[in-house]
Amino acid sequence: MSRYAESQPDAYENEWYVMAAVGTGIFLSTLDGSIVNVALPTLARYFDAEFALVQWVVLAYLLTISTLMLSIGRLADMIGKKPLYNAGFVIFTIGSALAGMSPAIIWLILFRILQAVGAAMVLALGMGIITEAFPAQERGRALGISGAITSVGIVVGPSLGGLLIDTLSWRWIFYVNLPTGILGTWLAWRFVAHVEPPGGQRFDYWGAITLFGSLLALLLALTIGQERGFSAPLILALFAAWALLLAIFIYVERHAEQPMIDLDLFRDRDLSIGLATGFITFVAIAGTVILMPFYLENVLAYTPRQVGFLLAVVPISVGLTAPVSGALSDRLGTRPITLVGLGILVVGYLALSTLTTETDVTGYLLRFLPVGIGMGVFQSPNNSAVMGAAPQGRLGIVSGMLAITRTLGQTTGIAVLGAIWAGRVMGAAGRPLPGGATAAPAAAQVAGLQDTFVVIVGLVGAAFLVAGWALLRKQHLGQPA
Repeated sequence: MSRYAESQPDAYENEWYVMAAVGTGIFLSTLDGSIVNVALPTLARYFDAEFALVQWVVLAYLLTISTLMLSIGRLADMIGKKPLYNAGFVIFTIGSALAGMSPAIIWLILFRILQAVGAAMVLALGMGIITEAFPAQERGRALGISGAITSVGIVVGPSLGGLLIDTLSWRWIFYVNLPTGILGTWLAWRFVAHVEPPGGQRFDYWGAITLFGSLLALLLALTIGQERGFSAPLILALFAAWALLLAIFIYVERHAEQPMIDLDLFRDRDLSIGLATGFITFVAIAGTVILMPFYLENVLAYTPRQVGFLLAVVPISVGLTAPVSGALSDRLGTRPITLVGLGILVVGYLALSTLTTETDVTGYLLRFLPVGIGMGVFQSPNNSAVMGAAPQGRLGIVSGMLAITRTLGQTTGIAVLGAIWAGRVMGAAGRPLPGGATAAPAAAQVAGLQDTFVVIVGLVGAAFLVAGWALLRKQHLGQPA
């Protein structure tokens, strides 16, 4: 039985139904995050809008989720996870219906923000609910299954979106959420138990405001900086605002009686190392996935449909390996399995640094498979280690912290590694290119790609060394891995 179930024996007797409720939320949120990407050209034509405006259909969704998750996690620790989780499904479903009926691009962006509020509630609390429902000896397997569902949503999204747009209309990429959202609402209402948190808690409004502002400034800087350049005055001002607000947030948290985030949580090495290494892997995978279409189309001359199939190798391999690694971590411990996963990732990124202008499909797949397998092996036990280190009364905020490492890591990876690639391509070309890095000769693009993967190897290699040090320290102290 779970830690909660020990005192409430009937609260989570149907833990696999809880898994179904959480899995439905994860699938819905990840599906919607990827299904809209394929519709952007269609939306630009339909609304006769500039692409710079249309892309905010995606960006507004991601920014809203990223900035709200930690506040939602803290709120859940105060009032309970079930009310917020149920509300998340309802808000997301209503937002989906309204997005499908949008009469103008501005309305679509606003309704996407509404969707994202619901998605943030679902994503921020899913892992906390799983941790509460499942006993420690089954937690890795359960979190592994949730990781597999994430991969399914990522794989299904683009292909389902293309099919719906071709056969019906763009509006159905939002209407398709309705039956799943209704099912998820019922599952959450019926099977997720309401765990009554301790009373007398207060919400740290100043902490929430400064954290929200800091995250928003950072994400806007990383996002807009990709177009305007990271040395533009606006971008530098946003980075300065991020640093200032972050400093104020830390000051507020250290002096608050009931802080938004108890900074003492980071004294737990399992939690801190798990969050840090998880963030690094998402930086690496996001940067990789964003660069691969340029390589496959511009250098190897594959069609967009072929590119879609080739890119699916990572989420498919993650989906296949995540449940297995989660189950193994329940038996062997979380840290040995995460270390194996990071080691496989280092090998995979080293292999990707050898891509050339002549690489064939087999060579591409053999290089990319270790990346997907490594992510699958690493992610489930790492999530289990982080959630296992969370105190009972902090499951909501730690679940939100774990979720934000994904979105913030992805945003950072796309911005930073994309900028490194573009800079190295320009350096390899030896001259300014009017069309940017994507207009460079194939050899220059590949040279930039190889250099970028060397940087990624360094990042993931550092994560491997830190995780290895933590494991050796545990063994030296005689602690369970």
